[in-house]
Amino acid sequence: MIYKAILSAVGRMPEVQVVLSKGTNIKLEELGPIPTNVIVVDKAPQIELLKRSVLCITHGGLNTTLESLAQGLPLVAIPIAYDQFGVALRIAYHGVGEFVEVESLTVDRLEELIRKVLSTPNYRERGQYFKNVIAQSNGLDVAAEAIERGFERASTDRQSGAARP
Repeated sequence: MIYKAILSAVGRMPEVQVVLSKGTNIKLEELGPIPTNVIVVDKAPQIELLKRSVLCITHGGLNTTLESLAQGLPLVAIPIAYDQFGVALRIAYHGVGEFVEVESLTVDRLEELIRKVLSTPNYRERGQYFKNVIAQSNGLDVAAEAIERGFERASTDRQSGAARP
């Protein structure tokens, strides 16, 4: 289970406070031991939490990704379905975070990625860049369109062999 991997990985980082929003489909007892640095909730005020965060661990949904970028946050994505794989690739491509596929997910790998993103200033700098892009737009809808155009351009650049600016 993805949540157990997250809990185990962040449990190795007692210096980091974590809020895990598990939804209502999973019972607390199914998660196993909860590290002392983790608060588990069914539902959380996501944007308010993101405003106080330094990192977002996400499945790579576009809404959560854009809300994180609107706060200037770097991300670690664990895509599981639909467009999440493409969003996760774009997170890494644009230097705002890293991702690991579920099939490759281990506690060690996830801990490595979290520590890498937290300790490498470039991820925060790129997050701040996208925060500014989003702030200069007329809301997340316009920002989503701009980012998607950038993703399309990046895909075309990769196919043609052009380097990323």
